[in-house]
Amino acid sequence: MADWFSLRRPAILQPISTGPSGPAKRPEETMRAILLSETKTAPTLTELPLPAPGPGELAVAIAACGLNFADLLMIEGKYQDTPARPFVMGMELAGTVTAAGPDTTIPPGTRVAVFSGQGGLAEAGVFAEARCTPLPAAMSFEEAAAFQIAYGTSHVALSTRARLAPGETLVVLGAAGGVGLTAVEIGKRMGARVIALARGPEKLAVAQAAGADVLIDSETPDLKAALKAAGGADVVYDALGGAAGEAGFAALKPGGRFLVIGFAAGEPPMLKLNHALVKNLEIHGLYWGGYLTLDPQVLTASMATLFRWFAEGGLTPHISARFPLEQTAEALEMLRTRRSTGKVVVLTAPQAAAGAAAGR
Repeated sequence: MADWFSLRRPAILQPISTGPSGPAKRPEETMRAILLSETKTAPTLTELPLPAPGPGELAVAIAACGLNFADLLMIEGKYQDTPARPFVMGMELAGTVTAAGPDTTIPPGTRVAVFSGQGGLAEAGVFAEARCTPLPAAMSFEEAAAFQIAYGTSHVALSTRARLAPGETLVVLGAAGGVGLTAVEIGKRMGARVIALARGPEKLAVAQAAGADVLIDSETPDLKAALKAAGGADVVYDALGGAAGEAGFAALKPGGRFLVIGFAAGEPPMLKLNHALVKNLEIHGLYWGGYLTLDPQVLTASMATLFRWFAEGGLTPHISARFPLEQTAEALEMLRTRRSTGKVVVLTAPQAAAGAAAGR
């Protein structure tokens, strides 16, 4: 299992000049990529030079890239770790090593998952070997691209931060989303009783298939009453924020733990800290990528556990939509409007991308 310590920004990000009508034929030494040049402007499909690996780096032919809510925040300039522009978008990816620089140990031909923070929405890329993890034999590129951030966030949140114990009740807010669905799955794996909150019967059915014991529609008029009627919570996993987060916090039992995961509803919850005092509640923020500097061994150990669970058949990544690279804007819009369940994946390998366009 790799230690994820460093991230190198690609050295060359200057688009190739194509002239008024574009090139008649794509040069073999180029690749297509989704480039974000300015804040609050649409990312563009661009032709870039194909990079070569340096010391400690691997060149990867990218097959699939998983989208995340953070990608939308980067476009708006609101994400805490937005790379310097211009940069190739796409935080997590999977593909095959095509070349290895000096001082590396993973050979060409190895299938890898990569958490890079950028560079995934492209046909190829160069990444620090420390960010590349060989895949379990049974894991597809699509599954790998949808795996690391979502499952990693939920596992570290529930095991390291909240210390979820067998028999406790876990409430997951946003239970059909990219991270929320993995929290349902992992919570059940850890022996918890899981209450899933999602919008509408279709999303609730997805959460139930992942193992949720109790289903509550997020449009229920009195969420706090509904959560309390369901028995309250020992742990609340809040990927929504807003009113749902406030209701979840109010439903915590004495000694409960509240996990701040994200604000898909558009704003943070206004938590009553006097309740935290009286009920001895804990509030934990969880930024998975921050552990790269805070305590990278936590991520290494967590991912080793998650890959083992996957190999044992205990985890099933849910991918609701697949898009080819040229339809990345459509994929991001699906994510922005919260029409997806689980993960949205962009396929960059031509054959797989053609299948995505035909089959979605």
